[in-house]
Amino acid sequence: MKELTQRQREVIGFIAEYIRGHTYPPTIREIADYFSISVKAAHDHVSAMKKKGWLRNGDKRSRTIELTHREEEDPLENLVEIPFLGTVAAGQPILAEEYRDGTIIMHRSHLKKNRDYFALRVKGDSMEGAGIMDGDTAIIEKTETARNGEIVVALLDDAATLKRFYKESARILLQPENPKYPPIYTQDARILGRLAYTIRSY
Repeated sequence: MKELTQRQREVIGFIAEYIRGHTYPPTIREIADYFSISVKAAHDHVSAMKKKGWLRNGDKRSRTIELTHREEEDPLENLVEIPFLGTVAAGQPILAEEYRDGTIIMHRSHLKKNRDYFALRVKGDSMEGAGIMDGDTAIIEKTETARNGEIVVALLDDAATLKRFYKESARILLQPENPKYPPIYTQDARILGRLAYTIRSY
């Protein structure tokens, strides 16, 4: 079978987890809703995975997606606990709550190998232009470096904030994605990680 893209691995991981939890597969609309994408985009992903041999349809009715390749049956082995460390501001910087406050469970296929992650609750609306809303959970890949344009968690003194990162000649720009918030310029921001995913509860 042909190799899957990162997004296709995420979709097939969701389908596998959904089948384990419900004994039947999700609909195309449920896949679209879970990933906050259009129904057409979800349909295109499923069609591509059928062509690659990872999925098939029993018939034309709803909920007939079938996996053609199953991992060894040990679901716990493929789940990763990500520590929940508190709240990060998507607005004005606020105090970072640097303590373990439970965990978020994610499928291993959603994460890069040999990387560490942590989760933070987003507070504020300064990143809504990037689709990050107040109350979302941000899954952060731990790193001390970032490329221009990446969304990072940066520590300013004792305050953590979620912003788009730009390295300028003599300073760092932390750019919000909402015009009602001003950019933050600093010379000593410490990068804690870059955004990998957001999780939203409706």
